[in-house]
Amino acid sequence: MKESAKRIIPLIAACAIAFALVGCGGAYGDSAAARGVLKVFSPTDYVDRTTIAEFEKEFNIQVIYDEFESNEEMYDVVCGNPKAYDVLIPSDYTMDRLIQEGRLATINRNEVPNIACIAPEYLSPDYDAQNDYVVPYMVGTLGILYNQRFVSAPVESWAALWDSQYRGQILLWDSMRDVVGVALKMLGFSMNSNDDDELAQAKARLLAQRSLVQGYAGDIIRDIMIADEGAVALIYSGDAKTAVDQNPNLAYVIPTEGSNKWVDGFVILKDTAHLEAAQKFINFMCRPNIAIRNMTKTGYTSPVFGAWDEFYANPIMFPSAEELNRCEPFLYNRDATEKYAQIWREVR
Repeated sequence: MKESAKRIIPLIAACAIAFALVGCGGAYGDSAAARGVLKVFSPTDYVDRTTIAEFEKEFNIQVIYDEFESNEEMYDVVCGNPKAYDVLIPSDYTMDRLIQEGRLATINRNEVPNIACIAPEYLSPDYDAQNDYVVPYMVGTLGILYNQRFVSAPVESWAALWDSQYRGQILLWDSMRDVVGVALKMLGFSMNSNDDDELAQAKARLLAQRSLVQGYAGDIIRDIMIADEGAVALIYSGDAKTAVDQNPNLAYVIPTEGSNKWVDGFVILKDTAHLEAAQKFINFMCRPNIAIRNMTKTGYTSPVFGAWDEFYANPIMFPSAEELNRCEPFLYNRDATEKYAQIWREVR
């Protein structure tokens, strides 16, 4: 990712022009039309709350900010009540699903000019080739956080999560796609596999693993590892960065078999009554100075390239090209998702 910065330097001028046009000091701030309420649904601990307060003050828009633990939880909530929220921050495969199901509003790029500040490698994914629905917010990888006090050698493979010597000290993220995907990847298959035989093999591995696992959990995994109470954990790169910063015994690895490189993005629900406010919020969050604050708070990597300079030295936030080439995105397939859900019911 560091190497990619050389390719996007010409876009800095475009970004600067976009900032001038929207008036980063608050050109919208005096608009009476901007007043109102905006409901945002985000993963846990994913936004620096001071940035929300700043947005509220500048635009005179109240933000009701709620959090979810998993994409599946979020999906059930918004399907049950499509008007419950205006802006969501889902992961790639859930954005893919929401697009396929026609649940999202089209974003007017003229109202989100700061999209010019996003590195091009995070734009135009297969599921949103024209960037009609998604503005990337954070990017990262899925890997293993391990405690060097408790492991006999540096961890290199997903097999560490099945190693009986760590019985009771293995922590798995409470996420269907992540856990099933890791089992598939360890076996040499795609994390998006829909093959019945491959999925049966993954299920067998997960059932065999269950007796070794301390638990399936969410953000508490990070805290457990920081407290030296776990040996190996399945974790996202941002949580890993935060944990390593607080406990020098910890290290993070993208296993040799490969993993998931993901993009979480802002999307707007189709039934929103607050499209203008939603677009202002997304545009605000794409300002480099705001992206820096969210990166500092969360440990994750913003795709806003103007926010990268002070973080380049961190290999967790900026993996090598070789590491990223071993990774793949999660995509949505209805048939496969039903199969993953059945496996998860039997394993979890």
